[in-house]
Amino acid sequence: MFSYRHAFHAGNHADVLKHFITIQLLQYLNQKDTAYSYIDTHSGAGVYELDGAFASKNAEYDTGIGPLWNLTDMPAPIKEYVDLIRAMNPSGKMRYYPGSPYIADQVAREQDRLRLFELHPADSKLLADNFRKLEEHAAAQGIRPTVRGKRVLVTRGDGFASLKALLPPPSRRALVLIDPPYEDKQDYKKTKDVLAEALGRFPTGTYAVWYPLLQRMESRQFADKLKQLPAAEWLNVVLTTKKPTPDGFGLHSSGMFILNPPYTLEPMLKEVMPWLVKALGKDSGARFTLEKGTQATGTRNNSERRPPVRQKNIVKSS
Repeated sequence: MFSYRHAFHAGNHADVLKHFITIQLLQYLNQKDTAYSYIDTHSGAGVYELDGAFASKNAEYDTGIGPLWNLTDMPAPIKEYVDLIRAMNPSGKMRYYPGSPYIADQVAREQDRLRLFELHPADSKLLADNFRKLEEHAAAQGIRPTVRGKRVLVTRGDGFASLKALLPPPSRRALVLIDPPYEDKQDYKKTKDVLAEALGRFPTGTYAVWYPLLQRMESRQFADKLKQLPAAEWLNVVLTTKKPTPDGFGLHSSGMFILNPPYTLEPMLKEVMPWLVKALGKDSGARFTLEKGTQATGTRNNSERRPPVRQKNIVKSS
């Protein structure tokens, strides 16, 4: 149950996709003064050492942040992402890589609230320790919170089970990131079921789901099942960096599926994804897929739904 450790995969091409999009979703929420909640159902440890035993074992960061590290000419959304990581590595050496909770902490404002869940006992402790150190560092610098309440709450627990109690948030503004390991095939069904319930409680929230594209049927069918959820709009982007291997081993593709995406996200991805394919692509199989759609419900009890209207773009690197 507790075999998955994200440290083995920190900074890979899937993290690049997930994290640069997460930054853009948070920045969109930052445009309004009203506070929002960031809810991370599977937070991990928060910060990873790329030269540590886990991350250096397979050096997956060489498929993601590694090729971007020394580049200077990048699209603005990628530069914002890379600059955030560079800021936590002031020596210039690529040593630390942030997880989604640390990224959210850096991008969200003081009035916004972070609710972080992690079930793995070791990673949950690391997550709590990392944020305790951040608070201690801020206090040592004389930085004191100017808003009431706890800005960051770290909970060791099941994020799937905990999400219901947090929705709708007091401000009626939230970004929910769902990023389970998917080692257990039930994670696909759990994600869809949790989203269906969340949309019933808080239909206007923004929900971002990262998922791998693997050989197993649950993975191949996952995005199509998410398209049937009763969200007003959805957007699905997939990054493929290479052709699948004959044995199916290794992660060659991953996606981000966003329910109720900001209107700015699709045009940004149309500009950035071709560049990212060229920067991270390993062979002629490198490409991206971008789809969007709307969900129109039929009867009042939502027992019938029209198929989503979709637009699809597939681009292959030369």
